[in-house]
Amino acid sequence: MVNIIVEISKYLIIIFMAVYTYLCFSIFGYSDPDKKKLLLRRQNILMFTIQLVAFMVMYLQTEDIKMLAFYLMQVVLFGATILLYTNLYPKVSRLVVNNMCMLLCAGLIMLTRLNYEKAVKQYVIAAGAIAVSLVIPVMIRKFKFLSEWRTFYGAAGIVSLGIVLVIGQVSYGAMLGFSVGGISIQPSELVKIIFVFFVASSFKKSLEFRNIVITTAIAAFHVLILVVSKDLGAALIVFIVYLVMLYVATRQPLYVLAGLGAGSVASVLAYYLFGHVRTRVIVWKDPFASYDSGGYQVAQSLFAIGTGGWFGMGLFQGEPNTIPVAEEDFIFSAISEELGIIFALCLILVCVSCYVMFLNIAMQLHSMFYKMVALGLGTCYIFQVFLTIGGVTKFIPSTGVTLPLVSYGGSSLLSTLIMFAIIQGLYILREDEEENIERRKKERLRAKRSGQAPEKRVRKTRDVQERPQGSQRKRPEKGKGKTRPEQRIR
Repeated sequence: MVNIIVEISKYLIIIFMAVYTYLCFSIFGYSDPDKKKLLLRRQNILMFTIQLVAFMVMYLQTEDIKMLAFYLMQVVLFGATILLYTNLYPKVSRLVVNNMCMLLCAGLIMLTRLNYEKAVKQYVIAAGAIAVSLVIPVMIRKFKFLSEWRTFYGAAGIVSLGIVLVIGQVSYGAMLGFSVGGISIQPSELVKIIFVFFVASSFKKSLEFRNIVITTAIAAFHVLILVVSKDLGAALIVFIVYLVMLYVATRQPLYVLAGLGAGSVASVLAYYLFGHVRTRVIVWKDPFASYDSGGYQVAQSLFAIGTGGWFGMGLFQGEPNTIPVAEEDFIFSAISEELGIIFALCLILVCVSCYVMFLNIAMQLHSMFYKMVALGLGTCYIFQVFLTIGGVTKFIPSTGVTLPLVSYGGSSLLSTLIMFAIIQGLYILREDEEENIERRKKERLRAKRSGQAPEKRVRKTRDVQERPQGSQRKRPEKGKGKTRPEQRIR
């Protein structure tokens, strides 16, 4: 009986996830706010249903009551997150909130399956990070001087990465972070956000060649420190984010070509300078030929994806634990094995839906600074998704970065939730701008209906009336001040 329930459950989860993903994109076609609210509520129902089915199956498989307790804790967390965001910020993007919770939900389901203790830690970190992120939208809305802190952003990023370079602990061949009181901290995750603010404030200040050279030098210094620390995944993200922001700000393809050329040269140098980079490239070429010398992880990832097929093996029916660090870098493979490729593809599309919203916000903002921030954070997010999924599917060499909101990792989870909160703050700013534009239109319309002159003409008349006596221009007397035809020719 349990096997039948498990078999049916995987199809139900896939169907619910497919419908949720469809709503992510179909909602863009509706302008009626009531219709949008209805679709967003359906998304919430689908998410909680997926969660219920998944934890019911895990409880039946393990017969452990703590599965049910953990399920109820997650329901409280996601319900509180949706209610707090929508009540504290009525103008918030509900789609971004829903997608954020859906990605967290999928991650916690798979983490519970792989490692219950890590899932609980992830839950605690997520609860604390969400509490912190609730304050950020109001800070973005109220603090009007964020664009003036260019020096602070640049110095904070370099100092944070420098600290890792000095006292960082080596993990998987790279200095990623350090521990304080038993808590592991990876500053590069937060530095990515600070770096975006630095570039946005710098381009807002000036787009002259001199300022671009200075900004590029500081950005290159960020990348250099990350390369020396052997955190090549973060270095690649910072590099690509800067190129995208530079091109959008300047519209100069030559800058992008020069950056790509420099990046290609740097990649070749990294291949010859760092042994673990050479290993990853060799593994990428043929993980099965180098199975015993570094290719085991990628080979197991490919086996898991192939074993899962379109519909997956079902929760607790596969062997995702055979993949090294499946909870972190290779969680996408574990999801593909037990929940199926269709579910995994829907997960990718949910990430793409978030990116579409980020770009939509960036295009509609009027401030250069906020536009660049939205673009930079969106590029940072989607490129990290690409690196993670590309690495586990052997599309590109593995870079060791996590899947945002899904993989296990405190610093990554905190930085991504902060990123989403900043985007929400920018979305609220955009809504404020649209309200101001609509209000001005209505005022002008009222003025026209009441028979008043246009605002500019009224202001001009008032200026003439208030001009001090004797300051009016005098017309030249007839015959004076005119130029004769002979004088004009001369």
